[in-house]
Amino acid sequence: MNPCLKAIFVFTFTWFLAPEIALGQAEENIAKIWNEEVLEGIRNDFARPTVHARNLLHTNIAMYDCWSAYDQGPSETYFLGKSWSGFECPFDGVAIPDSEEGIDEARNEAISYAVYRLMQHRFGETPDGEITMFNINTKMAQLGYDMDFTSTDYTNDGPGALGNYIAAQIIAFGAQDGANEANGYEASCYTPINPNIQPEMPGNPNVIDPNHWQPIELTLFIDQSGNVSTAIPEFVGPEWGEVTPFALDSADLQLLERDSCTYHVWKNPGEPVYLDSTSVAAGLDDQWKWNFAMVSVWSSHLDPTDGVMWDISPAGMGSDGSFTTDPDEFEEYYDFFNGGGVHPGHDLNPYTGEPYETQLIPRGDYARCLAEFWADGPDSETPPGHWFTILNDIMDYPEFECRWRGQGPVIDELEFTVKAYLALAGAMHDSAISTWSIKGYHDYTRPVSAIRYMAEHGQSSDTTLTNYHPSGLPLVPGYIEVVEEGDPLATWNPEAVGEIKVYAWRGPDYVEVPFIDEAGVGWILAKNWWPYQRPSFVTPPFAGYVSGHSTFSRAAAEVLTLLTGSEYFPGGLGSWPVTMNQFLVFEDGPSQSFELQWATYYDAANESALSRMWGGIHPPMDDGRARQIGIEVGIQAFHCAEGYSWPELAEGCGGAGFLPGGFCPGDFNADATVNVADFLLFLNAFSNEWAGVYDFDDNDVVGSNDLLVFLTLFGEPCD
Repeated sequence: MNPCLKAIFVFTFTWFLAPEIALGQAEENIAKIWNEEVLEGIRNDFARPTVHARNLLHTNIAMYDCWSAYDQGPSETYFLGKSWSGFECPFDGVAIPDSEEGIDEARNEAISYAVYRLMQHRFGETPDGEITMFNINTKMAQLGYDMDFTSTDYTNDGPGALGNYIAAQIIAFGAQDGANEANGYEASCYTPINPNIQPEMPGNPNVIDPNHWQPIELTLFIDQSGNVSTAIPEFVGPEWGEVTPFALDSADLQLLERDSCTYHVWKNPGEPVYLDSTSVAAGLDDQWKWNFAMVSVWSSHLDPTDGVMWDISPAGMGSDGSFTTDPDEFEEYYDFFNGGGVHPGHDLNPYTGEPYETQLIPRGDYARCLAEFWADGPDSETPPGHWFTILNDIMDYPEFECRWRGQGPVIDELEFTVKAYLALAGAMHDSAISTWSIKGYHDYTRPVSAIRYMAEHGQSSDTTLTNYHPSGLPLVPGYIEVVEEGDPLATWNPEAVGEIKVYAWRGPDYVEVPFIDEAGVGWILAKNWWPYQRPSFVTPPFAGYVSGHSTFSRAAAEVLTLLTGSEYFPGGLGSWPVTMNQFLVFEDGPSQSFELQWATYYDAANESALSRMWGGIHPPMDDGRARQIGIEVGIQAFHCAEGYSWPELAEGCGGAGFLPGGFCPGDFNADATVNVADFLLFLNAFSNEWAGVYDFDDNDVVGSNDLLVFLTLFGEPCD
């Protein structure tokens, strides 16, 4: 839009509508209002999970510090007045208004300016930056704030100046936090080992090392936020391990060398399984081949007309939270032929006491919708932003109450929100650091590269056939076979005889008009295998091992479980509507309307992880170890964030918590006495690591010494 016309529109909109809107929005949660603006800014940017996990943390640190600056209780600022990695952020305190209404207004103003300035800096030059700037300018006008007010003198110029100051300090910190923001977040050392894969051409003939990642070369690349480019996408964030973490401990870090580069690797899970091209292991006996063959087999599930019906309610698909990190156990956890993992279901909704209602739909609809829903979020806010969308949705549930850890009194909504956001943002930020540090160092291949590479070589199951090769695809009757004389695939292509075919989703060539066409499932040459993705995207521009979706989602599930005091969604059921023939983007579908449903946060995380296999993006190898990292990162981040409300106990991260009601050792539910309810909470934390207020001796484990301390406090009233 022409800048002059835009200015006229904003002025007119503000003049006629702003007072009414501002009055309504003053009653809304200012943190949520600005979080939604950040999420929309992410949707208008390149799909960069690492960058946006960082953006979410920094904007939420800003909101939390704006809130904390006006807190007269024990809460401590995160960034203001602190030193981070040698970066100093001076803070002399602010004048506290003498009424609750005045404090609320000050916080709203400070938060608005802080996020507004950060977004101007981070999103102004993004692909749809003009739209984002228009959105946030309009928001400031609606709220009645002067966009030209730039003072950072918070001592004399009030809350808006404090917001500007916090934003300026975080921007300065971000210039030296290891992200290399000034140079577009590019890597300084990493270079890919392999030449580009060209998915629009058959096969993958030029691979140097099939165990490593390949750049994707397309005529036109469109990322999952809809941004168009003719350039070959570079590996996003291979050196992201150098970014300053939120709660990761130095004990989690290794400095590892590869190809003359030093990688900062956090929570290194060890080596993935590799293809040994000299091995004579037959077919599926080779773990590398088993992993990638399973992705091809699961691609055959993407047909809603195959007659396979699943109960996708929590009764049918509920997870017990289990997974495996050992490749030797994969066959017991993942259902190679039918799809899915271990999902025993939930017998009853614990809130209603009633069984979950059956929801029977075609497996092909379920798998396709999962692949799209979890890809980068329903609106491309990337996985870290997707979990903020889910959290915001949870806080709107009628059954939801702002009780920290689900215990104690209901606290102010803004207080709950800024603290919840800080915990979740910290988990998403550290998930990105850990996951991408591993991706960069291990540089692991993607299914489209591996499957097409094996197809180039033939098959590895029958040594008597002329097309045998140790690096070929394993033969799986009904799913991976040899093209023989008379095969329909050889009718117009006689040279296909002897090649390998797979029974899978047929790919974008079979979709002319996405609104009305489905590619369907059928036999195709394996060298033409395509992930269940749009033709202009194919696969993410970074290595596979480990899965970011698995890490982000499990970390978020841990945070939400701790935050709410329950692993269950409010009311025992979370859901997302899916509309018939409208939900899918690059082909028609689904064939009926239904809801994605989850009883627990672990159900949702489990579904996110499995979706990437149906989407053709990850093999099992990338999943379990990522989930384990997610558990550790999520718990660490939650307790780190929680530590800023009780500085008497906190020693940086891993301290005490945001529990309301002031500091009283042993009074975990803030009911002014140490009683049986607190004892039950203590037992729930016993033997856990990073357990905050329960860890009386501060050794990061709740053990027998902590129990002895608690018993001395039992029955004591709080002063």
